[in-house]
Amino acid sequence: MTHRATVDFLLYDWLKADGLCARERHAEHNRETFTAVLDLSEQIATEQFAPINRLIDVHEPEFDGTTVTLPKETPVALQAFADAGLMAASKDAEVGGMQLPTVVEIASMSFFYKSSVGLAAYPMLTRGNANTILAHGTPKQIEVFAKGGLEGRTFGTMCLSEPQAGSSLSDIVTRAVPDVHGDGSGVAWQQDELGPRYRLTGNKMWISGGEHEMGENIVHLVLAKIPGPDGKLIPGVKGISLFIVPRKLVKADGTITGQRNDVALAGLNHKCGYRGTVNTLLNFGEGKFSVNGQAGAVGYLIGKEGEGLKCMFTLMNEARISVGLGATMLGYAGYEASLEYAKQRPQGRAMGAGGKDHSAPQIPIIEHTDVKRMLMMQKAVAEGGLALGLLCAQLVDDEYTGSLDERDNARLLLELLTPIAKSWPSEWAQEANSQAIQILGGYGYTRDFPVEQYWRDNRLNMIHEGTHGIQGLDLLGRKVVMNGGKALAVLAARISDTVTRAGQVDGLAEHANALAGALQKVGAATKAAWATGVPEEALANATPYLQAFGHTVMAWIWLELALAAKTAQAAGEWDKGPLGTGFLKGKLATADYFYAYELPKIDAWLGVVARRDLTCARAEADWF
Repeated sequence: MTHRATVDFLLYDWLKADGLCARERHAEHNRETFTAVLDLSEQIATEQFAPINRLIDVHEPEFDGTTVTLPKETPVALQAFADAGLMAASKDAEVGGMQLPTVVEIASMSFFYKSSVGLAAYPMLTRGNANTILAHGTPKQIEVFAKGGLEGRTFGTMCLSEPQAGSSLSDIVTRAVPDVHGDGSGVAWQQDELGPRYRLTGNKMWISGGEHEMGENIVHLVLAKIPGPDGKLIPGVKGISLFIVPRKLVKADGTITGQRNDVALAGLNHKCGYRGTVNTLLNFGEGKFSVNGQAGAVGYLIGKEGEGLKCMFTLMNEARISVGLGATMLGYAGYEASLEYAKQRPQGRAMGAGGKDHSAPQIPIIEHTDVKRMLMMQKAVAEGGLALGLLCAQLVDDEYTGSLDERDNARLLLELLTPIAKSWPSEWAQEANSQAIQILGGYGYTRDFPVEQYWRDNRLNMIHEGTHGIQGLDLLGRKVVMNGGKALAVLAARISDTVTRAGQVDGLAEHANALAGALQKVGAATKAAWATGVPEEALANATPYLQAFGHTVMAWIWLELALAAKTAQAAGEWDKGPLGTGFLKGKLATADYFYAYELPKIDAWLGVVARRDLTCARAEADWF
């Protein structure tokens, strides 16, 4: 299979990631250390994660009213991940990290997402949880709550949604009130070393990793509102704060007491897929595990009051890119499975000049044009989606270790691309998994083959961390117009540079012209959408806009990859490897496919955007 080879191609032939070693932060690394990390990641993913992917799907988490039980193989696999030091791969040496570039860390994670996305969700969430505390917590909070996650001793969650609120976080009603002594004095109980101490009451829904017996503790990051002087919650998102709420109480020196915090599991959510990740409804402060004789979960304010959503976006944006990568790698897994099947499955015969010769031997189905089409679609999504994820990861590196200009441009471009990085793979890798099932035919629809699980697992990615509708509103309503369209201008400059370079390369000039035209169409539709200045009109077709924008970004990426493949062909190094000349020819052919079959779709999507079509917006409830 070509996953590892494609990772190397993307890292070194395209992104030139080894050049990051010239920066002070990564000076102790080189291509050899990157290779060692990727080798180890692939080995652990193959030996520990992949073999139990079906097991954790069939034997999903169980709750007996007291304890959540997971397959015994689950903690073993996750411990292997932690023991390898991968939890803190890109973090500072001061907190136990290896200071690897983020792009290498994300490349490492691609193996785990492909092998078992249900298992990989635990380190993804824990790492994001720890990163949020690193970014916004006090030194003591980092020492006590973040380091345990980075060392693999504790696990982390993000607690946003509530049963009555869903994605509308402005409507959450979980309350956080200052903790006071139980003697009736009303004196606030402050543990200065861990931060201002509060008591939380409320319910949180869809909490992945919310309850289990793995590790020493679970550290919840919880959004809640602090009541005003009148005891009422502030409407909207401005009243939201962020709190660290450990499952087991923790002393100021980091010692875990063993006493349960007032966080109780109300039940498990039984999912279509992604079953290896326990998903919960949690009750905070119901009194089941009272602390010091009082109800209310003990939590510590992180950051400032009223800035909880701002802090949580550190985790949410990271999670969105990770969700996109997870979707991509499920698409990649389905692609590899259907490719292997297509090469081995004999069926039908070649069509000759005189029609079919039924006495001739059957041919592998990969020789049939329509099967090639379905494989090409999957390849375009899987490899292009992986490229998008790695590009975003390198933008993180540039944002933190690049020059001043590089940092500013990387920040803007990353903000703009985050909705695409989450939504584009989530939609199209899901479709790729459907094509994988189609290639396997009836076998693909059975549980005897893995592709149906990939489809079920991937269906979640279109929903969590912001649906397509939410991502579209974010992109068209905020990202492309922020700072007077500066982020869009940065992307346009990058695309224009690619167009210029590709226009001078034999075989790529036509694609370059098509991309230039697509960019112009996106710009024109953006202006047309906002021409009246009425948000209801501008945003009526935000999702088609998101689809067109995503396809344009992916056309840019595939033209970039075609340029890299042309350069590599001229060098001839890949031709000498085990994959031969077909590896680079496949990249160029996939770029051709994307420009022939995928990019033309943007005209229909942008059409409803540009004319501010209100067909759907004007529909009334009793019409349905």
